Amino acid sequence: MKGILGRKIGMTQVFATNGRLVPVTVVKVEPNIVSQIKTIDKDGYNAIQLAAIEKKETRSNKPEIGHLKKANTTPKRFLKELRGVDVSNYSLGQELKADIFQEGEMVDVTGTSKGKGTQGVIKRHNQARGPMSHGSQSHRVVGSMGTLLPMRVIPGKKMPGHMGSEQVTVQNLEVIQVDLKNNIILIKGNVPGPKKTLVFIKSAIKNMDKVNEKVELISYAEETEEVEENTAEENTNEESPSQTEE
Repeated sequence: MKGILGRKIGMTQVFATNGRLVPVTVVKVEPNIVSQIKTIDKDGYNAIQLAAIEKKETRSNKPEIGHLKKANTTPKRFLKELRGVDVSNYSLGQELKADIFQEGEMVDVTGTSKGKGTQGVIKRHNQARGPMSHGSQSHRVVGSMGTLLPMRVIPGKKMPGHMGSEQVTVQNLEVIQVDLKNNIILIKGNVPGPKKTLVFIKSAIKNMDKVNEKVELISYAEETEEVEENTAEENTNEESPSQTEE
């Protein structure tokens, strides 16, 4: 089991060399610091605590500053505990980067879903609406509250209320590309939450040992460099005749 904290940047699409289009979510992974190591002897279970995204020291209280000073790091905005890891592979203050995962690995991504405020039963619970004719007086209402016998509403009745803004985990997503230079991980499919929100990427609990074949992506970086070189050569060729005439 391994994991890392990151920020969701947004979605885009990449093309494989076989012509297949792959929709991906771009997650920016700033270096994570191992701020605490928990062991069975001391805490009753094995786990590591990750800290990511710096914040001003003036916005931190003394317990936070003292806790992170043990790991020889500055105050961080987000802390997350990861259980089920081999603590012998980690050290206090260790820095984890995007290359902790490799292309083809399966991961579970946890985030906070988009808040939608108070919604009715049609949107919140996918219920059907009533007839929309003028004679009907129930278009988008809840409907029956239950039978007459209990004389009360049974707990668990699907009703209007707050929707979204809750922790959601999407399982079995594939890592398409790891860009260590830009600290970016491309994950196939959608990830919960709006843009710029914090997400937690960890090994897939159901497919921890599964590694798919790496998807070869089309890169346009070399082509742009070649075009720039060609334009530079053309410019020099255009300048050379005028110099000879002078």
